[in-house]
Amino acid sequence: MSFSIAGKTTIVTGGANGVGLAIGRHFADAGANVMFADMDEKRLTEELGEQADDSNIRFFAGDLREKLTIANLLSATIDAFDQVDILINGARQVIPSDPLDTEDDSVRTLLNQNLMPALRLSQLVAKRMIKQAGEENENPAGSIINLSSIAARRTHPDLMAYSVSTAALDQMTRSLAVALAPNRIRVNSIALGSVMSASLQSTLKENRDFRDDIEKHTPLARIAAPTELTETAQYLASDAAGFITGQILTIDGGRTLLDPVAAPAH
Repeated sequence: MSFSIAGKTTIVTGGANGVGLAIGRHFADAGANVMFADMDEKRLTEELGEQADDSNIRFFAGDLREKLTIANLLSATIDAFDQVDILINGARQVIPSDPLDTEDDSVRTLLNQNLMPALRLSQLVAKRMIKQAGEENENPAGSIINLSSIAARRTHPDLMAYSVSTAALDQMTRSLAVALAPNRIRVNSIALGSVMSASLQSTLKENRDFRDDIEKHTPLARIAAPTELTETAQYLASDAAGFITGQILTIDGGRTLLDPVAAPAH
């Protein structure tokens, strides 16, 4: 099987910075057509403005919490490249929450931000992939990759809402993988931890002591650059991963292997 994604069309949400931007650029360099999508139009223009007229790079600005925006994103991708073969749901938001505050609406906020746009876009893109593939073609129809977090399994009280939203995203991955398997569409997730995402970079600017704590509790003792995830995403998107679906692949430098309790007892 080939690791090649050359000639395939990819939509990357959260494509203006961090992990989404790194994956999109890597895919473009690997010969894929890439539509970078994000609500931050200024950042998209700064990062991609000079490349947007290239044959394999476009960008789309809009709020993907709106159903019409999702439809317009798919239409813009089809208009530019005629098809869509790979979807990277990379748009995520992290906000602190108080589990005991009855007025805290962050769970609803992050489900609307981190889960629902990914679900709606996956549904719409999957329908397009099925239409493209036709009924008699036995070749793979498409690949969907969700960017999740180890917070779905290893949580912090102040991040309850984020943990709930990423856990929901992981279960969505499994459910869609089963539902779309008959249509030859694979759905997988990459759970990130100790990776310099845009949200982590912003948090570390405000809380510099967090870096030491993260590195201390990561066996590989560092924070990974966004570019260290790009080839993993390419593998999952390629035919080389043709028999992999419904999986949550963890990339965290070993962080989830640690037991935070110092006492040797359970």
